[in-house]
Amino acid sequence: MNKGNASEPQLVRGLTLGHTVALAIGAVIGNGIFLKSAVMAQSVGSPSWVLAAWVVAGVLSLAGALTYGELGALLPRVGGEYVYLRESYGEALAFLYGWTGFVVTSTGSIAAIGASFATFSASLVPINQVWVHHTYRVFGQSHTWQFGGQQVVAIAAILFFSGVNCIGVAFAGWLQSLMTILKVMGIVLIVGGVFFFSRGATFAHFDSPTGAHGWPGLAAFGTAMLAALWAYNGWNQVAMVSSEVQRPERNLPLALVIGMVIVVFAYLLANVSYLYTLPFGEIASANSTAYRQALPVATKAAQTFLGRYGIPLVSVIFVISTLGTLNACVLTFARVPYAMASDGLFFRCFRHVSSNTRVPVVAIILQAVWSSILAVSGTYDQLTDYAIFAMWIFYALATSSVFILRKKMADKPRSYRTPAYPFLPAAFLIMAVWLVWNTIHTRPLESTCGLAVIALGIPFYAYFRHKARRDGTSDAKQHEVSSLLPMHY
Repeated sequence: MNKGNASEPQLVRGLTLGHTVALAIGAVIGNGIFLKSAVMAQSVGSPSWVLAAWVVAGVLSLAGALTYGELGALLPRVGGEYVYLRESYGEALAFLYGWTGFVVTSTGSIAAIGASFATFSASLVPINQVWVHHTYRVFGQSHTWQFGGQQVVAIAAILFFSGVNCIGVAFAGWLQSLMTILKVMGIVLIVGGVFFFSRGATFAHFDSPTGAHGWPGLAAFGTAMLAALWAYNGWNQVAMVSSEVQRPERNLPLALVIGMVIVVFAYLLANVSYLYTLPFGEIASANSTAYRQALPVATKAAQTFLGRYGIPLVSVIFVISTLGTLNACVLTFARVPYAMASDGLFFRCFRHVSSNTRVPVVAIILQAVWSSILAVSGTYDQLTDYAIFAMWIFYALATSSVFILRKKMADKPRSYRTPAYPFLPAAFLIMAVWLVWNTIHTRPLESTCGLAVIALGIPFYAYFRHKARRDGTSDAKQHEVSSLLPMHY
């Protein structure tokens, strides 16, 4: 890594505890809670198993967040998981994580969120025109590619928030706090409206459809969990901006714990409200790849108490929520290629920091360009499936870092330790490995694409490693630059 020439602009610690909590919540609550229940209902076939998948996925995500709290407090450096993997397994695996993130997982997440923003916006403005479409089959599965008004809107949203994040991390943190408050208020409005004003709501809707009382099977339940985990995804993002958080040894784990507890509680309440007010068949036939023109499940629920005003009013809530997550993703994900470039393991331009705004502007801009390309490459569900499979491979590896670093850095003080160690991280690790294995069997196209992208990074690592040795930057450590970051309060 560039050893931090004093003349070069550096990142600043401009994120307060409030900003960081808002980032933890805002990075998670976005679009999945309004969409993914439909796919889950199609997979498991009964209300009880839909709720069970949300609970298990929530507990799993909370376990991961509690483990990341220790890693973030121990290594509060820019890049998050990239740093944990580098310190635990070496720079090769860390590079493959960062490479996969830039090629598909991080940028794919931004693209998917942009696509879902366009889906919600279609309820407010006429953008459903499709100008070009093509259907193809891969691994026996039929897929449709299309380009039209929604894709243009998705790209516009990605570019706008990328521009906003070039202004400065403190401004982006303030905006994140505002949007997180608004999105939580939106969920409260939907849940409260369902329970107090919904017409036709009944607990009889929780009864399973005929023939769907039993265990749906590991494959089906795993598919439902994969959808729920996308909705919970984002708890790891706070760690990526560790070097820009004030008092990270305290605020990082605190923000992760507070944020995830609020998210899990909100998600369970939202899904109980859906099942309380809608027949199960209405949930299963809500907006998804199988029912592209249908209303999202949350919109159907809101219509039961808002009537014809449900679509426009709730669509505004969805749009605000989705944009909040988009802002969080743009803010955090760009820090990983910046960290890689600073280590000499990515293109040098990615490590450029603006002297005025103190943010990695080139990384943000190039991330926006690639995310925009991905936004026109597939549907929302396809994009999330490509991203989430590869994500969980590295989630498992990063979580296992806590065991390795307990030995390698045994003498280093820890302001926070993972509760119920080693059982909590071990449980997360076991579930993550099972989830990856299950996805390989049930989603061959998505898993093959994910593994191919990871493997494609190997020759690129060899190239950057050779270049770093030639330039004399390969032996630098990120803490040498982290220690130079000015404190900004």
